[in-house]
Amino acid sequence: MENSIKSIIDRIWTNFWEGGVTNPLTVIEQITYLLFVKGLDEIEISRERNDAFLRIKREGIFGEKHQDCRWSKFKNMPAEKMFRVVSQEVFPFIKNLAKDKNSGYAKYMEDAIFIIPTPIMLQKVVSAMDKLEMKERDTKGDVYEYLLSKLNQAGVNGQFRTPRHIIRMMVELMKPTPEDIIVDPACGTAGFLVESGEYLRKNSGDLFLTDNLTNHFNNTMFYGFDMDRTMLRIGAMNLMQHGIENPNIMYKDSLSEDNEDNGRYTLILANPPFKGSIDSERTAKDLLAVTKTKKTELLFLALFLRSLKIGGRCASIVPDGVLFGSSNAHKQIRKELIEKHKLEAIISMPSGVFKPYAGVSTAIMIFTKTTQGGTDKVWFYDMTADGLSLDDQRQPVKENDIPDIITRFHNRESEEEQNRARTEKSFFVPKEEIVKNDYDLSINKYKEIVMEKKEYEKPEVILKRVISMEAEIQQSLKELEEML
Repeated sequence: MENSIKSIIDRIWTNFWEGGVTNPLTVIEQITYLLFVKGLDEIEISRERNDAFLRIKREGIFGEKHQDCRWSKFKNMPAEKMFRVVSQEVFPFIKNLAKDKNSGYAKYMEDAIFIIPTPIMLQKVVSAMDKLEMKERDTKGDVYEYLLSKLNQAGVNGQFRTPRHIIRMMVELMKPTPEDIIVDPACGTAGFLVESGEYLRKNSGDLFLTDNLTNHFNNTMFYGFDMDRTMLRIGAMNLMQHGIENPNIMYKDSLSEDNEDNGRYTLILANPPFKGSIDSERTAKDLLAVTKTKKTELLFLALFLRSLKIGGRCASIVPDGVLFGSSNAHKQIRKELIEKHKLEAIISMPSGVFKPYAGVSTAIMIFTKTTQGGTDKVWFYDMTADGLSLDDQRQPVKENDIPDIITRFHNRESEEEQNRARTEKSFFVPKEEIVKNDYDLSINKYKEIVMEKKEYEKPEVILKRVISMEAEIQQSLKELEEML
């Protein structure tokens, strides 16, 4: 992304903070609304030009009553008038724009609130935002990604995004197809869904050649659920800015009885919350039947199995405790995955991946829903570097296992990969051995460490050297004493 765009966004961000609006989610939300209004007016201007060329007259988005709501009109108003128009006319206009009150757009915008506190602040923000050229889909996506990166820098209410390079790695491991129905049951800003859409644009040339696939991409491919309405609006807008017209982003407690999704999706990509425990009274009983627990990280795995169609695939980040926890619930979910489905891979990640916000060790668990078993051996990878330093600074470094992980994962059937020793980065472990180890999936249980043999000098040789050095020190001290 151009540095000029970054500097404009940085300036807008500073305007908000100087005006006392310091919650990063609130800042992004307010910018989102204004970007949306700006985009609507750009669409209207383009339509008007086409209509003039064709000498036709169509009803516009804004209509005669709402001309002042157009960006091109209010951006030039004096600060006081602009503030009145945006707060009293523009926001009610965009909230009631959807003709279908059950549409995704109506749900995203029903709680929209204008909270920019002063006319001068609004004028500064609008003036800076007016310099953003966002006609291209890629530019819109880049602008929104840079906005969301501010969450990583600031953090709020435990809302931290999965690092984008980890999301991209997981998408490339799973290779979404144009026929997939993709869900993230704890979607946040919708990073997994956005990256899946970008992957399909780059790798599926036939995606927009048929109306069926295009319609599926825009309306029935992407699903995301969350319990934070602000995150839902941001996630929905993130998808729309990346060219997905009608994403199915909605409020839902994925683990509750209210979530009736069963055998609906073909691909799950997720980093569910590891927030400890939840109220078991509200938890879906069929999930508790798979793993009787209050721990969300275990219940989400049970949810993934229920939500997938048979043959559906999942890649999820899990805390390391899921892999080796000794409680009955931990063993229950691991046994379920290994015995009744096909556990494909465990990719162990270093604890610095989520720094500076969390130092928890995590892994990526990849499996396919079969209901008939199919696990014969599990592929493990010991990831020790992700291209960034593993301290709080997370600066770029040369060491990066991600390209190797993707290459080896997609070549698991090769003779080279099948025969790797357990001293290497990746290796297979047969199901029988995992079962004997109480379904333990910790990589340290199976990886072999090569102990280097180091030759040391004989003790008498070392002692002679120490005595000789001591004599030299005493001689030096004596010479120094004589000088004084």
